[in-house]
Amino acid sequence: MASGSDRNPIIIGGLPSQVPDFDPEETQEWLDSLDAAVDERGRERARYLMLRLIERAREKRVAVPEMRSTDYVNTIATKDEPFFPGNEEIERKVLNATRWNAAVMVSRAQRPGIGVGGHIATFASSASLYDVGFNHFFRGKDGGDGGDQIFFQGHASPGIYARAFLLDRLSEQNLDSFRQEKSKAPYGLSSYPHPRLMPDFWEFPTVSMGLGPLGAIYQARMNRYMEARGIADTSKSHVWAFLGDGEMDEPESLGQLSIAAREGLDNLTFVVNCNLQRLDGPVRGNGKVMQELESQFRGAGWNVIKLVWDRSWDPLLAQDRDGILVNKLNSTPDGQFQTYATETGAYIRDHFFGDDHRLRKMVEGMTDDQILHLGRGGHDHKKIYAAYAAAKAHKGQPTVILAQTVKGWTLGPNFEGRNATHQMKKLTVEDLKRFRDRLHIPIADKELESGLPPYYHPGRDSEEIQYMHDRRNALGGYVPTRVDRSKPLALPDDKAYASAKKGSGQQSIATTMAFVRILKDLMRDKEIGKRFVLIAPDEYRTFGMDAFFPSAKIYNPLGQQYESVDRELLLAYKESPTGQMLHDGISEAGCTASLIAAGSAYATHGEPLIPVYVFYSMFGFQRTGDQFWQMADQLSRGFVLGATAGRTTLTGEGLQHADGHSQLLASTNPGVVSYDPAFGFEMAHIVKDGLRRMYGENAEDVFYYLTVYNEPIQHPAEPADVDADGILKGLYRFSQGEKGAIPAQILASGVAVPWAIEAQKILAEEWDVKADVWSATSWNELRKDAIETEEHNLLHPEEELRVPYVTQKLQGAEGPFVAVSDWMRAVPDQISRWVPGAYQSLGADGFGFADTRGAARRFFHIDAQSIVLAVLTELAKQGKVDRSALKQAVDRYQLLDVTAADPGAAGGDA
Repeated sequence: MASGSDRNPIIIGGLPSQVPDFDPEETQEWLDSLDAAVDERGRERARYLMLRLIERAREKRVAVPEMRSTDYVNTIATKDEPFFPGNEEIERKVLNATRWNAAVMVSRAQRPGIGVGGHIATFASSASLYDVGFNHFFRGKDGGDGGDQIFFQGHASPGIYARAFLLDRLSEQNLDSFRQEKSKAPYGLSSYPHPRLMPDFWEFPTVSMGLGPLGAIYQARMNRYMEARGIADTSKSHVWAFLGDGEMDEPESLGQLSIAAREGLDNLTFVVNCNLQRLDGPVRGNGKVMQELESQFRGAGWNVIKLVWDRSWDPLLAQDRDGILVNKLNSTPDGQFQTYATETGAYIRDHFFGDDHRLRKMVEGMTDDQILHLGRGGHDHKKIYAAYAAAKAHKGQPTVILAQTVKGWTLGPNFEGRNATHQMKKLTVEDLKRFRDRLHIPIADKELESGLPPYYHPGRDSEEIQYMHDRRNALGGYVPTRVDRSKPLALPDDKAYASAKKGSGQQSIATTMAFVRILKDLMRDKEIGKRFVLIAPDEYRTFGMDAFFPSAKIYNPLGQQYESVDRELLLAYKESPTGQMLHDGISEAGCTASLIAAGSAYATHGEPLIPVYVFYSMFGFQRTGDQFWQMADQLSRGFVLGATAGRTTLTGEGLQHADGHSQLLASTNPGVVSYDPAFGFEMAHIVKDGLRRMYGENAEDVFYYLTVYNEPIQHPAEPADVDADGILKGLYRFSQGEKGAIPAQILASGVAVPWAIEAQKILAEEWDVKADVWSATSWNELRKDAIETEEHNLLHPEEELRVPYVTQKLQGAEGPFVAVSDWMRAVPDQISRWVPGAYQSLGADGFGFADTRGAARRFFHIDAQSIVLAVLTELAKQGKVDRSALKQAVDRYQLLDVTAADPGAAGGDA
């Protein structure tokens, strides 16, 4: 038995000190007093006195260390539990019906010929946690505001569907169409919470573990941001995130706890379902995950409420005057508690209570069955209610509730607490009978023995169902529910884009700065200016956005309580409680979470926000690509700027910053509209159309991704006959060849367009080649159009064949065609089979490195001279140029020598 200095090291308490003792006699008097309290009144009384002394020390501002974890018992004492306002008998019946239907739905989904799977055990463990929330806490949207935002644990979705079925929000046909979204349309139910698949039901996609807690933190922060800026009244909204203890191992789950504490987000509650199991085994077999999480959350500044034991433990804990039971609870590892969940009452009596006569005496009057049913706190409605009420009442800190449960609870001995329970999807007839008996479901044996197990509904007029409706009506409507109450925005006219269309004159600027200038003009608009939300990961100055500091200011709920070191500068760093800019520090994940919350505000709160997230290109679709999928799933809208794009453009930074593939990664996300613009006037058309598509009439559920560069160039004015439709569709002829006799075509995107123009000049002057230069503003959009065209032709053979846009556009152009970009070849290769002629691509395939732009481009053979060689090579294949010209070009331009290349422009962060 562990005690005193030998206590289990999981319990990290006490107040160690290395301060020298200047009055040993006085110290000894205090120690003697403590010893006397222990000897005369027991450890429990001594512990109480110590806690009161710590409390008083803090009141007197005496610095004492925090206790990072507490005993393995409920934080809220039985005497402090509030009155439970519900009808527990009715709620138990409701919960039993929900449990049954959730399990039956998944089991039926495993029927022969379907076999689409599903998960039973997660909801079985967390059912009570949800039920108390549905009946007493979760606010709906019927009041006209956003209600509460609830991040449901992904694997618990069957239980949420089962409850919706009881409320007639879903039909039996819906339940039987679980995970059959196309074959059973329009009745299909998505496997997990997916707003894109069920846009009237789910609000937040959560099953990519770790993104739920991260998203919840930034949703709570976005609520405060919107209220502070006067955009929406979110004062009543509370964010609830239901998470798994195994999920907390994901770095995203715990990585941003500090911002929630730092900003005092008391509108946020995490509920961690501590069933002690991951997908295939214990979370901490040899440890205690609740204690570990308590330490982490306390250390991050959160309010922690532990909900460990149900009410059946209260009489035992009340007897525990010497702390022997608490010490046993403290020192028993999770793996053993998992075993107790699968064993008999006799086993628990012998192995938990049996090694100390005082413990055995506590339970000598209890039967084995009573010991077996000593339960976990996460299954006790009254205990859960007390924890939720305390969380809602707590001010100044976010709260986490650590609730212990049993995975697969009530599903029977083949499921409860078993390591394999996450993968078990079907109940046998005997399992069903035991399950039915335990839940008191009125279904006869013969209904379970013949065919598929039936669903259970007590009837629309039953007491249970009326109770459910009454509770939801009192709380403002049904959840989960997603509604879009937003109205189209009044968008600015062409005047807002006039500056960008004029070009940069004699000034050289990067496309990043060209975009920032457009943004600055848009933010002046009286209608939509205040709706822009600027987001950057500690790089506003890098991207030339420090110009916004004095006017837009950086959001900080506490304002700026210090004198900024650069306060005398024109572009000084300025924070404000009503600031428009989100400065989330060095956290691309945090910034992307802000982006998602802002981009979905039109649905969450009925007020559209226009997020503009600017980041180092490599750390977007590569680093936080999972969140961009989450953004697409959540139907979020906004602008994503991959700045410092390109494999060779960001000089000096090297491999990890050299992005030559994000456009390819972006092409895999169907919710993304991506562009690689070369000039400011192109961006003007793209941004204007993006605002129309995302915030105008008949708004689309997409978001825009623009790759912009940090290389300064002179931006031309918009041509008088600009092909605006071509810019938006992905390809237009920017410069027609004027000299030369041999025709050719060069397709280029982004920063490569100036190289193509230089190559056009060299070809004409030195090789008699008349090359047209095409700006491919979006290889991805061209491919998307071609695929859609081919699919239509495939399925409608009776109709006249449609022609992809890229084919139409290039049909009259005499090839060959050479494509070039600062991306890997796979990016322009996406359109190769729809180009009407011989096609070759040049690209920056391979790892990036630090060097001058010129040397890097010569190494990858994508510079102007390499483009010339590629065009000549294709012409030689067609017999239009003698092959000897190829060796001449290699030698003339020293294409095998990177040191021979012009270093090119240097610098240019924005």
